[in-house]
Amino acid sequence: MWMEKLWGGVLRILTPLGPRYLQPTFLQRIYLLWIFRNFQTLPVKVLTPFQLRFIESMGQTQGFAQTSLHGFEDTPILGTLEQRPQLDGSKVPHRRPNTSVTETVSPFAADQRS
Repeated sequence: MWMEKLWGGVLRILTPLGPRYLQPTFLQRIYLLWIFRNFQTLPVKVLTPFQLRFIESMGQTQGFAQTSLHGFEDTPILGTLEQRPQLDGSKVPHRRPNTSVTETVSPFAADQRS
């Protein structure tokens, strides 16, 4: 499987609009195999700044291959990069503490102190 990935693999990037695919060069595939050597899927947060610039430059110079795998059914995936949207803290609703839990835990904790 490594040889197939090395000779013709693609990089899958999961975006909010759906998966996108990059067709790297041979040397880029070698480096991508090294990045994804332990995990098939990685979030963007775990990439080093160099790795992030490397993948961004691939996308800028080559563009995305296709938005789906039509014609790429047998093409091996080098790895999948999760590119999830950033959550805005102001849009997340504020949660109240669950009072039933604190009411149940408080008497139990009081029993343990005595």
